[in-house]
Amino acid sequence: MSKAVQHLQGITTQDEYGTPRWLYDMMQLKAGFTPLLDTCSNIFNPKCTKFYTINDNALSKPWDVDFFMNPPYSKVRQFVKYGYEQHLKHNVNGLVLTYAKTDTKWFHGQVYEKAEIHFIEGRLRFMDYHGNPTPHPAPYPSMWFVWRKKPDLEAFSS
Repeated sequence: MSKAVQHLQGITTQDEYGTPRWLYDMMQLKAGFTPLLDTCSNIFNPKCTKFYTINDNALSKPWDVDFFMNPPYSKVRQFVKYGYEQHLKHNVNGLVLTYAKTDTKWFHGQVYEKAEIHFIEGRLRFMDYHGNPTPHPAPYPSMWFVWRKKPDLEAFSS
């Protein structure tokens, strides 16, 4: 059985993996903004002061400030769709880390030609629920992308 198949079987029971702090710091530095909301966190590994855990049902809350998202593998489609909608609705920046499956509908519908895309070389080692590095790297390549808010044109019309 391949590692990817083994991992897919495992995410049905454990689907929360945290972003390594070094990667998050690098991503926000390159993106040029500091997210204020971590939409997919847990109490041990939040990247922002304000965060939602699995118990908060982030897909029912407004994301009206610049946000960071590392969605669970099993719900990438739903989270990316909702994140894109929130980005447009509230005109906020979104910084997203996910697997790089460029053949998917969500990638073409909400990411491709709508965000800045950055592919990550090699396979990441995520953090477990308690913030410790996982023993095995991710089964898929990863990418991060940025949805940029539109400039406030009123600020320029004076």
